[in-house]
Amino acid sequence: MNTAVAYAPNRYHRVQMNTASLNYAPSKGCACSSLKGYSLNCITFRTATDFACGTGGFIISWLKALESQKKTVEDRAAFDTSVYGIEKKQFPYMLCVTNLLLHDIDTPRVYHDNSLLKDVLDYTEDDQFDVLLMNPPYGGSEKTEVKNHFPSDLASSETADLFMSVIMYRLKQNGRAAVILPDGFLFGTDNAKVAIKKKLMSEFNLHTVIRMPHSVFAPYTSITTNILFFDRTGSTKETWFYRLDMPDGYKNFSKTKPMKLEHFAPAVEWWSDRQEITIHGFDKAKKYTVEELAERSYNIDLCGFPHEEEEILPPRELIQQYQEKRASLNADIDRILEQITSILGIDSVEDLK
Repeated sequence: MNTAVAYAPNRYHRVQMNTASLNYAPSKGCACSSLKGYSLNCITFRTATDFACGTGGFIISWLKALESQKKTVEDRAAFDTSVYGIEKKQFPYMLCVTNLLLHDIDTPRVYHDNSLLKDVLDYTEDDQFDVLLMNPPYGGSEKTEVKNHFPSDLASSETADLFMSVIMYRLKQNGRAAVILPDGFLFGTDNAKVAIKKKLMSEFNLHTVIRMPHSVFAPYTSITTNILFFDRTGSTKETWFYRLDMPDGYKNFSKTKPMKLEHFAPAVEWWSDRQEITIHGFDKAKKYTVEELAERSYNIDLCGFPHEEEEILPPRELIQQYQEKRASLNADIDRILEQITSILGIDSVEDLK
């Protein structure tokens, strides 16, 4: 099984994800439409991209998945250009370049830049990529000068939302993506989030959402996350949701007891033989039509975790949780203040003083 490595918002904690899952195409009848029996021949040397690549976990794993296909000099040349990354922070960027050099990429296509500081409407087909693997930063709040690079309806204050827009504008026709996002993206119904989800479902095929168990990225963040799998093969007709439960014997993941690839096995097994599952009256796996999702005002918080026990966190982790929640609330407050100042015809709240 081929794996990609996803980094938490601070980019140093790893959780493994199956890259083969990018190939699910339920309506296409493709030979590579399931996780089992996955053949790398379907994706030979297409360019995998991460616009917030941190130390390079995802793109390194993509290289490892393609390693066995290097047969000729031409293969070697294609392999060297099969990954592309951008990282805003200097230190992770330097580690990523070093990481790629250690994996025999002589000229790493990784750049020290901010993916959010270019007008998304200026992107052309030359700026698009075949495969996008991302765990974008979340919990952050972006300023107006960043949001100005996005259409007004997509100009969310939340960092993860803006990265989703970048991903949609830079995914090639027939390209595929796997993106890790927090629960807030699923249940959020503010104007920008709804617009982003509408665009996602009308222009892309959001075929699968995997609900991840809590504490996957512990101790670095307690935010619960999800993996969204989609491709640019047409609009969404239906979306499968699957809840990956905490494995037996675990109450929480931690630095000493992290999530392992084997813990993802139930999702892998379900992926190739999709069935709706209900346990004790709660949906664990279910398929929804796009019309049903629209009727919910694009609140796609489905197949979630029932009866979760309240967890008493250590003080340091509790403080971090509150800080992350405050950052999310600040983003909502900034958005509302912007709307109010716009209605009042003033430039900023400072003008009221």
